[in-house]
Amino acid sequence: MAAQAATQFEEVVLLEKLSAELERLTEWMEPHFRRREAPEAASSYVKALLSRAERKNTWGLSQEAGKEAPYAFQHLLLRASWDESTVRDDVLTYARQSLGEGGVLAVDETGFLKKGDKSAGVARQYTGTAGRIENSQVGVFLA
Repeated sequence: MAAQAATQFEEVVLLEKLSAELERLTEWMEPHFRRREAPEAASSYVKALLSRAERKNTWGLSQEAGKEAPYAFQHLLLRASWDESTVRDDVLTYARQSLGEGGVLAVDETGFLKKGDKSAGVARQYTGTAGRIENSQVGVFLA
């Protein structure tokens, strides 16, 4: 019982730290966008992506974020103006600061077998998950 309470406390502390860091990142993102609504939409989008939402499309994510429609996320992803090169360089700087000297990033490619073709990136392609060419979606993860 005490071990479970300690684990729950640790999870709460970690969640508070992550929430504070996400708020800091939201402030950091503001100058990268031309309109003031975009950083808020980006923050909501990232929070929804990190949630346990079952559908990770703009409709499912907008519902997870408490929005009636996905238009803010669609605008952010399709039409919002930002300087990709500057954001890339700043993200690199942020990663270096966060990882510290000798920090390591692990990159992993994972395939997800799919029956349909409605998800982004689904095609007949080689995936190590099946060990052959299958209808699949391949994701690259960074940790």
